[in-house]
Amino acid sequence: MRTAKIERKTKETQISLELNLDGEGKAEIKTPLKFMNHMLENFSKHSRFDLKIRAEGDIEVDDHHLVEDLGICLGQAIDKALGDKKGIARMSSFSVPMDDSLSHVALDLSGRGYAKVDITFSEFKDAKLGDVSKEALPHFFESLALNGKFNLYLTVDGENDHHKIESCFKALAKALYEATRVIDGALPSTKGVV
Repeated sequence: MRTAKIERKTKETQISLELNLDGEGKAEIKTPLKFMNHMLENFSKHSRFDLKIRAEGDIEVDDHHLVEDLGICLGQAIDKALGDKKGIARMSSFSVPMDDSLSHVALDLSGRGYAKVDITFSEFKDAKLGDVSKEALPHFFESLALNGKFNLYLTVDGENDHHKIESCFKALAKALYEATRVIDGALPSTKGVV
């Protein structure tokens, strides 16, 4: 079974996360950030990864610590669940439209963390999406890729900021689903390691 369990406890956050890469898209997400709950449920549904998260954080300070640590934990879980990565497709790209928005994700589960996240938000609108600071969201994707040890390129165009972020989560989910599929028994590298 390609599963992982991650526990992270700091002075700022406490997170318990369980992941099954070969699941059915079942999500049990409980954090104090309703917008992140919604995005992570979308991620689970469209990646078909079963995802269970219980998290608390110092959101009375701000949401940065919890959003970042959610990305860290999810990235670590993906890397751990992939094991030796033998037989996986490894690379994938996906584009997802959502009404006025279109996001593009390309990734490589290379064992090397790198993120180029290009998300710009509409001017003169709220600094938050629901209860999450807009500035924390690109950092979530960066933390995810660096801790998941994969290359991530993410861009999005659109007008509605909620639609833009939701299409990013869905495109990431679809690309990760494809990249994590076992397609044969070979190691997906000419180097002999991933």
